[in-house]
Amino acid sequence: MTTPKQRSHNRTAVALMCIGAGLTAIAALFPFVDRATTTVLADHIKAGYPAYEPGAIDTAVTAYLVILSAVGALGLLGWVGTIWAARAGKRWTSPLAIGLLAIALCIAIAALTVQDTSGDVGLAPLLGWLLVLPCVPGLAAVALWRRAG
Repeated sequence: MTTPKQRSHNRTAVALMCIGAGLTAIAALFPFVDRATTTVLADHIKAGYPAYEPGAIDTAVTAYLVILSAVGALGLLGWVGTIWAARAGKRWTSPLAIGLLAIALCIAIAALTVQDTSGDVGLAPLLGWLLVLPCVPGLAAVALWRRAG
């Protein structure tokens, strides 16, 4: 039987997970907004490869959009699954959340640090940091869950 304190922690953890899902959606959609407006990603690629023609830069941007969309979709799937498990009171919610957080942190660290052949990081730092953003409420939810358990 759950105590009132555990139910309160559960509600707070679910709220944090919903925030994380929203931040994941923003991080997944921002590259599309960037392509149409600020062109941070295209400018980053152009700076790393000044000899690239506009068509090659556009191809590289499109490749990043596909990759970041897939990461965002998988991230949202993870959030939705974890939120469902938490609301359903599944005992395996905590290990699931910890595992997904570890995967998300690895992806975010890779996005911030992996260098391409130009010697610069492959992904524009702004977009890399946007991938870190959803990890913050995820870490808070996991910490809260662990403390309540």
